[in-house]
Amino acid sequence: MKILLIDGTIIGSKTGAVLEQVKIYIEQLNDELTLEIIKLADFNHQFVDGRPLGEYNDDMRRLVREFEEADGYVLATPIFQGSIPGVLKNAFDMLHPRTMRYKPVSIVANGGTFQHHLVIENQLKPILDYFRCLVTPNYVYTTSSHFGEGNIITDEDVHDRLRELARVFVQYVEMSKHLSKDTIDQP
Repeated sequence: MKILLIDGTIIGSKTGAVLEQVKIYIEQLNDELTLEIIKLADFNHQFVDGRPLGEYNDDMRRLVREFEEADGYVLATPIFQGSIPGVLKNAFDMLHPRTMRYKPVSIVANGGTFQHHLVIENQLKPILDYFRCLVTPNYVYTTSSHFGEGNIITDEDVHDRLRELARVFVQYVEMSKHLSKDTIDQP
């Protein structure tokens, strides 16, 4: 099964550092999963304005294909100005509503203050609910205080929470294997 680990920003490196650690923990639990990290910074983004997919550039079409071909996702996002980055929301806007349906998703995020963790609850989870994702109940939120030099995670509690997130995510991946992606509301 292909799992897409998405670095949902075009700047900064803490989000990517957390994502790399999650990847290690998932690999320790299940080495049969194909884990692929994609960085939104590596794509030439266009503003999504409702035109047909074929009218967007190659990078935007490739981004959609990556999402469509994945069997699960770990989303990593910074919190900027009390919100998810516009580039991440723009990526979601490219996707067909059934793209992520009944596929497992775990969330890791980081921000400048502890209060910004509520962005996950108030913004990101409703988007994922719209896509009818299988969102794991645990997410991990970090702040700058959890990192040392070179963006190394120095907080043991964060490591414990990331290991637990990986454990639950792997179980959701197993569960999703037995769920039909077909729905009764198809045209």
